[in-house]
Amino acid sequence: MEQSFHYETIAKAIQYLRDHQTEQPTLDQVANHVNLSKFHLQRTFRKYVGVSPKDFLQFLTIEKAKKLLEKGQSTLSTSHEIGLSGNGRLHDLFLKIESCTPGEFRNRGRNIEVWVDSIDTPFGKAIIAETEKGISSIEFEGNQEGLFAKFEHANFKTGLGFNGQKVQEYFNTWQIPDQHIGLDLIGTPFQVQVWKALLKVPTSHLATYSDIASLIDNQGAVRAVGSAIGKNPIAYLIPCHRIIKSGGEFGNYKWSPIRKEIINGFEFANL
Repeated sequence: MEQSFHYETIAKAIQYLRDHQTEQPTLDQVANHVNLSKFHLQRTFRKYVGVSPKDFLQFLTIEKAKKLLEKGQSTLSTSHEIGLSGNGRLHDLFLKIESCTPGEFRNRGRNIEVWVDSIDTPFGKAIIAETEKGISSIEFEGNQEGLFAKFEHANFKTGLGFNGQKVQEYFNTWQIPDQHIGLDLIGTPFQVQVWKALLKVPTSHLATYSDIASLIDNQGAVRAVGSAIGKNPIAYLIPCHRIIKSGGEFGNYKWSPIRKEIINGFEFANL
């Protein structure tokens, strides 16, 4: 509950800063807008994004993003050769992926069991859908319109499965899980290829659509890569939030552009 409150507060503060950017609002004004003391806002904001509210927009300017992007481009191809420590390795080492096409998923049978429940994350509540093979969907609350349509004819049950519990534990502690988190990806072969490529972008790094196209050895498919990234079904664990435009703009995010900025800011400051 506390994590969701913090996310909502930071999102509200960022929106206020954006709406009043030309007026350069003071910390008191921002704090009053989100109904917190300026001390509490400053502390919470710094925890999430590593800078004060006043400096946040400058922190995530295009120039700053370009520098981070350059860092990502220079290390993306070598990060797995030299090894990464800590949370930077969650995505490539601690996820066990199985995948199938939508048609193959339907052919598993009409009575497949899908466990659905919500978890609390630093970036708002999320809805997890999990089959016996692994997590098929993580959607931040308010953006799960297609969740149930995806599992047509499924037998839904309320609760967290084994993998969902592991995800909740990770968000609570930020400790690498002692067992793999299983993912059960449902998509076309090309989409799954792109989603797997996203796992190669380490924590606190950024990459472009072109970088991902290069990773799958299909540099002519940048537009198709962008479309596949936009259909990523697993929020955060498959880190599409680390993909930005070649010019340094953060761009859209299916779970809200502000959430994308908060996630990246949190990773830069804490992970």
